[in-house]
Amino acid sequence: MPQRITLVLSPEAAADAKRYVPQAARRMGVAERDIALTRVVKRSIDARRGAPKVNLTLEIYVDNEPQPAPVHFDYPSVAGRTEVVIVGSGPAGLFAALRLIELGLRPILVERGRDVAARKVDIAQINRNGAVDPDSNYAFGEGGAGTFSDGKLFTRSKKRGDYNKALQTLVFHGATPEILYEAHPHIGTDKLPDIIRNIRRTIVDSGGAVLFGRRVTDLTIKNGRICGVQCGDETIDGAAVVLATGHSAHDIYELLHRRGVHIEAKPFAMGVRIEHPQALIDSIQYHCDRRGDYLPAAAYSLVSQENGRGVYSFCMCPGGFIVPAMTDASQSVVNGMSPSGRTSPYANSGIVTEVRLADFEHLRTEWGELAGLKFQQQFEEQARKYGGDRQIAPAQRVADFVAGRASATLPTTSYIPGLVPSRLDEWMPRFIAENLRAGIATFGRRMRGFVTNEAIVAGVESRTSSPVRIPRDPTTLMHPATAGLFPTGEGAGYAGGIISAALDGERIAEAVRNHIDRWNR
Repeated sequence: MPQRITLVLSPEAAADAKRYVPQAARRMGVAERDIALTRVVKRSIDARRGAPKVNLTLEIYVDNEPQPAPVHFDYPSVAGRTEVVIVGSGPAGLFAALRLIELGLRPILVERGRDVAARKVDIAQINRNGAVDPDSNYAFGEGGAGTFSDGKLFTRSKKRGDYNKALQTLVFHGATPEILYEAHPHIGTDKLPDIIRNIRRTIVDSGGAVLFGRRVTDLTIKNGRICGVQCGDETIDGAAVVLATGHSAHDIYELLHRRGVHIEAKPFAMGVRIEHPQALIDSIQYHCDRRGDYLPAAAYSLVSQENGRGVYSFCMCPGGFIVPAMTDASQSVVNGMSPSGRTSPYANSGIVTEVRLADFEHLRTEWGELAGLKFQQQFEEQARKYGGDRQIAPAQRVADFVAGRASATLPTTSYIPGLVPSRLDEWMPRFIAENLRAGIATFGRRMRGFVTNEAIVAGVESRTSSPVRIPRDPTTLMHPATAGLFPTGEGAGYAGGIISAALDGERIAEAVRNHIDRWNR
């Protein structure tokens, strides 16, 4: 049996097998020449006290021990098999499609946006303050919102599915093996498009279909059971419909509401995106003037309670960029992303606070279960009103925001469309502004230097999660009142990131197979 040992090393030693393998051999009491294979199974950084150290967990195989077999994926041909419609090609939709193929069902994946190569052109246009295509942008298109993001793969929902298999699936499709052992793995926005393209090839090569430019405009419902979707004049039929649209597909929520498919308003969170010089975050987190060549760009995770509400960092992107994430020209929405090397001189993160059902109760009379969605839209439209032309976002220096004063100028930023000074607290809902101000002040006491006018807050970070949940039966995972409809992922309210959405998509695929088996009996 292989042995596992954990070494505490300097960052430089942890990066060099010629240095850590001899140490492992000494720890095990064996000769280095007798070690046949060394695998890194976990790597994490401990920067809590003094100079940062790396905890490196190794799996050691000595001579004559059987070594692990490579992970093998077998996607059979499903041409001519029972068809299942999947709406949305984000992680939930893609992983649902792969699992359906493994289960012998043919996925027909319907995507409103364009393929990942064409989508890059549309995103470049948005960054140049050009027109926003409502179907192809940072939120919509092949791969969903996660394609042009940091590609963070950390999740707390590992009990919902096979977390390791999900990571292995990404490696099989082109991700680097480091994601299998990093404590907080990520892929990077420069790597994700190729991985998404490779997953599409697997689906198509196995006999499935991926249809772009298909915005769902209606559902095909017969005898109380969903058996397909309408995309304009085109009908796409299937034995079931998996709804994996992501949290920005507002028109889908409105369609369900209009068609009498029950949905539920739910709490969510909104706020701003904060950006610091990466060197400042490095100095705070690593307790040094310069992090050196063997440490990654430093990250942080912050949470506090202010006025009885949670305030927390969200989607922290070290060495990253702020990007325009609106899906309509009437909105100002920002998000964050970073390349695999996290080489940008800036660090950004969402800083958000809870939005409760009571906060938008006044909108329920007119909008019912869509009230949270309308509250979110109003927040985004206010940000657009106080921003500049096109995608230019409203922003304020952080120390000024906390102190409640205007910023006459703004520092340089990673946000390509540009920023314009604005008193964010004057047009935000009061509870959001007050809680963000208090939370950032608390974070500044924990991280000396966090509250500084070298940093900015930009508006608005509003797409942290869906303001609507599409209910499903806890046993069948199907909508409790609409047979054949299987909501999944972030847009349905059941996930919060790439991996949790992927795992949920796999669970839904298995539930679909069980449903079809029952239906055919």
